[in-house]
Amino acid sequence: MQSPPKSPKSPKSSGPAPVVDVEQAEAALVEHYPRLVRLAYLVLPPSLGRNRRVLTAHALTQRALPRSRRTGEAVAVPAQRNSGSGGSGGSGGPQGDPAYSYVRLQVVCGALVAGKPLRWRSWPKRAQLPPLLPQVRGLRLFPRSGGADELDLDQRLADLSGAARAAYVLRGMEGLDDDGVYDVLTAAGCDDPEDALDEADEVEERYELLASPEFDPCTLQARPTDLMRRRQHMKAAGVAVAAALVCGALLGMPGDGWGPDGAAAPPYAQNPAGQAALDPAQLRAAPAGAWKRSARTDFSVWPARGNLIGDKELLRRALAVWARPGESVQVSATPGTAAGAPPGPTQLLFAGEVDSARVVLLYDGLRIVRYAEPQEGTSGAALDFARVDGATSAEANAVVVDRADGNIRYLTAPWVRSAAVQDLLKPATKAAALRRSDDGVTEPFAGPAQAGQCTSWNALRLRDHSGAVRMSTDLGELVPAHLTAGRPRAPREATPADWSKSACSLASVRSHGIRSVNSWTYARQALPEGNGVADWACTRAETWRGLGSRTLAEFRTPEGPAGAIAAQAGDSPACGARAPHVLAGVLWKSRAGSWYLLGAGSKNVTSISASGGTRVAGNLLATRTERTAQARLSGRLGDGTKVQTLR
Repeated sequence: MQSPPKSPKSPKSSGPAPVVDVEQAEAALVEHYPRLVRLAYLVLPPSLGRNRRVLTAHALTQRALPRSRRTGEAVAVPAQRNSGSGGSGGSGGPQGDPAYSYVRLQVVCGALVAGKPLRWRSWPKRAQLPPLLPQVRGLRLFPRSGGADELDLDQRLADLSGAARAAYVLRGMEGLDDDGVYDVLTAAGCDDPEDALDEADEVEERYELLASPEFDPCTLQARPTDLMRRRQHMKAAGVAVAAALVCGALLGMPGDGWGPDGAAAPPYAQNPAGQAALDPAQLRAAPAGAWKRSARTDFSVWPARGNLIGDKELLRRALAVWARPGESVQVSATPGTAAGAPPGPTQLLFAGEVDSARVVLLYDGLRIVRYAEPQEGTSGAALDFARVDGATSAEANAVVVDRADGNIRYLTAPWVRSAAVQDLLKPATKAAALRRSDDGVTEPFAGPAQAGQCTSWNALRLRDHSGAVRMSTDLGELVPAHLTAGRPRAPREATPADWSKSACSLASVRSHGIRSVNSWTYARQALPEGNGVADWACTRAETWRGLGSRTLAEFRTPEGPAGAIAAQAGDSPACGARAPHVLAGVLWKSRAGSWYLLGAGSKNVTSISASGGTRVAGNLLATRTERTAQARLSGRLGDGTKVQTLR
């Protein structure tokens, strides 16, 4: 929407400038600090990267006070005529407050200077350099992500010049009309405020989006920097110090010092394998149909697919970012997955356009790596790692290529014949077929419900070339978790009915590096007072790294839509192939209002004991108790081995 025609600018009044002392300016800065930091963040160029942009916005705002400590210092404050109450900030900024106007001008001026490129022929200004304070070591800080509208607005603002971006933000946040914006830009040193206003007119007026958490540098998310690179840098620094000490000692020794021959390998930059890992021409690709002839069906036999597998520049960027991710790259890795550079030439699985991004999938034999960048530019690139060593055909069925607005797209394996999505909470409902592109990319579908909103749980249902049907579910990682059912030593492919009452418990194992999840009904118990029959189920989630497994025991009554978690344990062999037994107990209230202590073990449990002296033969326990009772259960196997409840 175009702004109304701008009226010619009238000369400023020749009256005395408002008088603002440092105490007034400090009070205005402290009171309106979040607003001023948001203003600086929006005016700063997105090319700085989100982490540096946040820190620079805070630094510019904190440096906005007058340099003199004398009270009553006169400062030039531009007139702000016709400042309305509109804009994303709600109030349009404090009206008639010269102290606020002064610090706002300093913030805008600093942000405009910070956006100017460095020149060889002139000394850089303070705002153009990374801020000395504040500084955060070992963490990357960035605002919470918004939706598609905020991302689109951020990209449009990134295309504007710094002055035009400031004009748009001053209109939207501060509610200034064109005259007021003109005055602020002129006072900030803008060469041509008219051009800036005209350029800002080209962006649609969506000022309400400026209040989004996407642009709030005071409400931040924290993520670690690249831990592997940080560790390597610390080791390298230690080696450098040691080498310097040795050199100093040898320089003082008689003779030749260093010997002519050494066992040290050349640095990584000169290592042929390291160089080949960064060369897109060295990328490996499995021949089409290799999976039909191979003794193994995993990611190593996936062919390269996608409409950009010939884009060498894209592939070169993906490999370079993998080896040396910059500050603006959002890096994530599943627990236990190394995020370091590739050891040598890797395999290309996919390179193509997916929705509004260019996506590259790579495989180095141990990890799946996903690189994604916007279709325009590389600002906001992401790099994701997932461990997949030892994957079977059931676990190498699909890889996430895109997530947007709660929807997921998968790239399916070449041996997958059909794909569908199944709501596990509605097992009687027929699975909905998923269309796939010629490259095997599914259409988007809604991912599983978030914690606390478990009204549905969508799982991916794939039929392979042999006719086998397997189900997987998204747990927030690149590779979906394989769902199975049955006894731990002989699990089978799961059906929707196997998971209809346990699906919501999967929310507790999101982002844990889960490889597969098995659900097993290990006991059935007739409830006292004729209240029906309850099921006891065990859900065990195995990780790719072996450690970190999660085991849940669930108690399911006939009336309940889902099971209640009776006990849980981490890194326990219980309910797994190594120790296929489990014991759990709950306090349960009958329809008549009586309280019972119920316990159940797997079939290999031959007796159960409760603290207080109660002991029964078999794997089921039901005894009257009080609501406030606290009892501990233990059991014994047929060979006399003692079994404890999960904890």
